[in-house]
Amino acid sequence: MTPPPLPNLDLSDQADTEHAGQRIDEGKGRVFPCDGCGSDLKFHIGAQSLSCPHCGHVKEIDISEEGSIGEQDFRATLERAAELSRERNRKLEESAKASGSASKGSASKGSAAALVSQEVSCGDCGATVQFIGSLVSTECAFCGQPVQVDRARQAKEALPIDGVLPFAVKREKAAGLLRDWVKSRWFAPSAFKKAGVKGKFSGVYLPFWTYDSMTFNRYTGQRGEYYYVTVGSGKNSRRERRTRWYPASGRFQRFFDDVLVVATKSLPDKLLRKLEPWPLGSCKTYDQSYLAGFLARRYEVGLSEGFGRARQLIDAALCQEVASRIGGDTQRIHSVDTRHDAITFKHLLLPVWSLGYRFKAKPYQLVINAVTGEVQGTRPWSFWKIFFASLLGLAVVGGIIALSQ
Repeated sequence: MTPPPLPNLDLSDQADTEHAGQRIDEGKGRVFPCDGCGSDLKFHIGAQSLSCPHCGHVKEIDISEEGSIGEQDFRATLERAAELSRERNRKLEESAKASGSASKGSASKGSAAALVSQEVSCGDCGATVQFIGSLVSTECAFCGQPVQVDRARQAKEALPIDGVLPFAVKREKAAGLLRDWVKSRWFAPSAFKKAGVKGKFSGVYLPFWTYDSMTFNRYTGQRGEYYYVTVGSGKNSRRERRTRWYPASGRFQRFFDDVLVVATKSLPDKLLRKLEPWPLGSCKTYDQSYLAGFLARRYEVGLSEGFGRARQLIDAALCQEVASRIGGDTQRIHSVDTRHDAITFKHLLLPVWSLGYRFKAKPYQLVINAVTGEVQGTRPWSFWKIFFASLLGLAVVGGIIALSQ
């Protein structure tokens, strides 16, 4: 399946990620006016619709029943990106030669710098809202109006968004889950557990890639089978475990579906991984209405780089399967040769409640899966609680040893 034409697509992993996603279509912002009073609608988590915070008017999100989240062809998209990149570089060279004032390198640099100056005017108060980094949806810092990059699905320098998983956990429930999480941290400082976490929740849609791949695999290794022998004699005799090794090899194919890769660098990958699993089957065809009132980020991990990360996850799963296929009591894996075919991908936005806080001047980060309610984060540790718990553990072990003697 070949993706639709993208006139200015840039998927290069060497692209300027510091200012990724800053390009704005025609300098427009996107809001959703209320049909009743004209105020800006926001996405209502409970009703899964747009609602007005002033007059209460509710507007259903118009999503076609025939809409589906399609898989995109990975290799065709990369080839298209390479072609567009070559065309863009050719035009830059021609422009530099025509002006005689810049080389290819300076022209490229100037083009990248041009991305920094993009702005959006707030439709309510007229203030200038800057979309810095990978933001595509935010609030005006002056009046609080939700503002988005218009037509983010077709935004320049970015792949279209295929699907979105709407928020399902309300802010109030997320706050309660956070309080329970703090209370359950046994080795956290007492002052931290008493005071709790102070800060403001931000509802944000984070970008993810999913990859499908049919893998064909060949492996070689050894299967180890245990046996026991008696060594020594008399009181010094004992049983020792030995291993007989047999050669093993084979081939198999395995299909991987929706291998999930974090596509943002704004939060630690390790932290976001702990929010899995996500109910990806509940994703909706992308519509900007779901973003109303929330932050949203564009991807900072390129499509090619993302597949490299997916391959690491796939390789780990394949090694486990190879070990299972070799069998025996233990295994040695000498080689696993894998070929990937029929690679497809999806670009998804998944919802997270995010909160940054400080304890004794040190920063920490908390994230909540806004669908399942899973809470993960960094937190302070109490040295003394850990120290006394260790002493208690040593005392218990010592008492057991004394009783056994």
